[in-house]
Amino acid sequence: MKDEEQRALLALYVLTVLGNLLILLVIRLDSHLHTPMYYFLTNLSFIDMWFSTVTVPKMLMTLVAPGGGAISFHSCMAQLYCFHLLGSTECFLYTVMSYDRYLAITYPLRCASMMSGRTCALLATSTWLSGSLHSAVQTILTFHSPFCGPSQIQHYLCDAPPILKLACADTSTIEMVIFVSVGMVASGCFLLIALSYMSSVCSILRIRTSEGRHRAFQTCASHCTVVLCFFSPGLFIYLRPGSREAVDGAVAVFYTVLTPLLNLVVNTLRNKEVKKALLKLKDKVAHF
Repeated sequence: MKDEEQRALLALYVLTVLGNLLILLVIRLDSHLHTPMYYFLTNLSFIDMWFSTVTVPKMLMTLVAPGGGAISFHSCMAQLYCFHLLGSTECFLYTVMSYDRYLAITYPLRCASMMSGRTCALLATSTWLSGSLHSAVQTILTFHSPFCGPSQIQHYLCDAPPILKLACADTSTIEMVIFVSVGMVASGCFLLIALSYMSSVCSILRIRTSEGRHRAFQTCASHCTVVLCFFSPGLFIYLRPGSREAVDGAVAVFYTVLTPLLNLVVNTLRNKEVKKALLKLKDKVAHF
């Protein structure tokens, strides 16, 4: 990777972290954004900020310094756990967000009572607990095998497929369990998201005004774009036979660098209410 590409990677990472920090601050300060939708977007911004932080700094160290790629066994284990924790939690969170959008479109007058603050907190907590459990299973299975051979992986981060290649025992059963586990979570969440948006589209078509239909479709389209960009790389890496190290590495960079930035742009910065809140914050800072 050339110096220009390394600087671009660093710039994307800084933009992702600072952008998500700004979104967290704006949603916190603006009372108009204290709604279920922005409550879940706050969780999403927090996840994306750390999703990049878990992987990109070490990735840059690996590319810049000759000895920067070394990582201890326990640090590798921690990185894998955090990577899957944040990834699976985001997967569950997208499912909850699609359900919230369904309620907002189908039951606009009752949505506030159906998605109360307590309900939102319970759903968000459930996503984190489910993600933690799923990640613990992936980590335990990955590091359960004995490692007695080479200690280098051809990858930008510690992940299950490249690590299992280093095991000096048959890992076919473990790989199958991981395949089934990831497949059940990913396909289950994707199916629920698809059902939510199919129901939302049916409700949108019943909206009388063209402006209302356009606005509802725009919201759904933005979320669906991000969902597809999130699920596609994960399904490509974990749910296909065989492995191509160069291709998996490129997909991992897209997954950990570009997807969080895309979330930031599509879900928040293109949102009119967030733009208004950003302008209000800018005016306050200018008059301070």
